[in-house]
Amino acid sequence: MTDAKNLRIVSLIPSATEIVALLGLTDALVGRSHECDYPPEIQDRPVCTQARLNSSQPSAQIDRDVTYLLQNALSIYEIKLDLLEKLQPTHILTQDQCDVCAVSLSEVEKAVAQLTHAQPQIISLKPNLLDDVWADIQNVAEAMAVGIPTSLSDLQSRVKICEQKTQPSFDTKRPIVACIEWTDPLMIGGNWIPELVKLAGGQPLVGVPGQPAPQLQWESLVTANPDVIIFMPCGFDLNRTRQEATILAQRPEWQNLQAVKTGKVYITDGNSYFNRPGPRLADSVEILAEILHPETVQYGYKGKAWEIL
Repeated sequence: MTDAKNLRIVSLIPSATEIVALLGLTDALVGRSHECDYPPEIQDRPVCTQARLNSSQPSAQIDRDVTYLLQNALSIYEIKLDLLEKLQPTHILTQDQCDVCAVSLSEVEKAVAQLTHAQPQIISLKPNLLDDVWADIQNVAEAMAVGIPTSLSDLQSRVKICEQKTQPSFDTKRPIVACIEWTDPLMIGGNWIPELVKLAGGQPLVGVPGQPAPQLQWESLVTANPDVIIFMPCGFDLNRTRQEATILAQRPEWQNLQAVKTGKVYITDGNSYFNRPGPRLADSVEILAEILHPETVQYGYKGKAWEIL
């Protein structure tokens, strides 16, 4: 095990950076990815990655660019090898869950093989379910030779309390919820998202817990006619999500949807919460509970993490 006092951590994925902070190791973080922005005190750390695509483009163009890069065996992200060499990390945190979301494990392995002044341990996270996230926190703690924080059990307790508050009674139907992870093409939240919806007292429209986000034809969404629609596009904040949702809402069939008629269409800050498999998934469950069961729970996220469209 490495002496915690001598740790030099580079995190190449936002959720891992938040795990490092949860473990009380913020001071040991010497580098981050271009997307790591939380907690605020890590924003002065050197940025070790950059993207090969422009995320300000329309969703359809981003999807085309991502497809082109992947089909041509090109990484969506670049690692700044010279900076990594200079930082001499003892540990590098990355992921093997989604090549679109962050630097891939294979790219990190290639970069580390080229380092001459450091031989860091690579810790790769691959969460698909909420329990995987809790396990990742424990695994990172063990790799860093620090104890499991009580804050982990606090996160788990918050989720449990939320679940207990929002579970429907025998005569109450769970609302059918469509969590939109991407608008063009239309994709419904996968992996941990269906699980979070159930924990918050809803029923996911489609999606199998632990499986990638499925594509859905617009006509299928119209036919399914969910009770609630929640936008949480991957990598987008609240303002950008509103833009994306407004574009989709221009379709002629939009006004006929049950969720639209009842005013149950919402936008969220997916980038800060739902898209990040880290500590703030506990917040994400609470956000969903607040949206789905406002008469039962009020956590104070409205206006900051979610809004009515």
